[in-house]
Amino acid sequence: MAHLPNALSCFRILLVPILVAVLLTEFDGKEWVGLALFLLAALTDLLDGWVARRWGLVTRLGKLLDPAADKILTSAAFISLVELGLAPAWVVVTIVARELTISTLRSVMAAQNVVVAASWSGKVKTVVQVVAISLLIMNARLGVWQPLGTFALYLALVLAVYSGIEYALRYARAVMGDAAGRP
Repeated sequence: MAHLPNALSCFRILLVPILVAVLLTEFDGKEWVGLALFLLAALTDLLDGWVARRWGLVTRLGKLLDPAADKILTSAAFISLVELGLAPAWVVVTIVARELTISTLRSVMAAQNVVVAASWSGKVKTVVQVVAISLLIMNARLGVWQPLGTFALYLALVLAVYSGIEYALRYARAVMGDAAGRP
């Protein structure tokens, strides 16, 4: 039980190559299988954090593993969607670059013992990314509702940029406060 949250994060990472293979292989029902795999992986993201907090199983490894698993999952899914022609590369590059930049900033801050909690905009961004990826995976089955996936993708882009700026400003304030001798 003590390792369950980290095991869930590892499981999420292990699902990524299977998800990519499903998305990039043509077979009947691939959208449904891809959606099921992606949602299962997204569900493990909810579960690992909840289990860790609920039963006091938060670990240093988990604090690194969980966000890394999230970035690996969403980045791989988005890149697969570009390969399938379902998402513009520039949008995905922007979103993935934001994820990598903010992850780096959070790591630098953590090394300085500055904890930056997830912001409201970052949490909404994550939910919208899950919705966008899910809709785009199912794009061929959506019929007249296909534009919803594109709309969700662009909304995810706006939220990624907004929350990225928000995190960058928080980082800058933390660095400036530290440089001025303030906490």
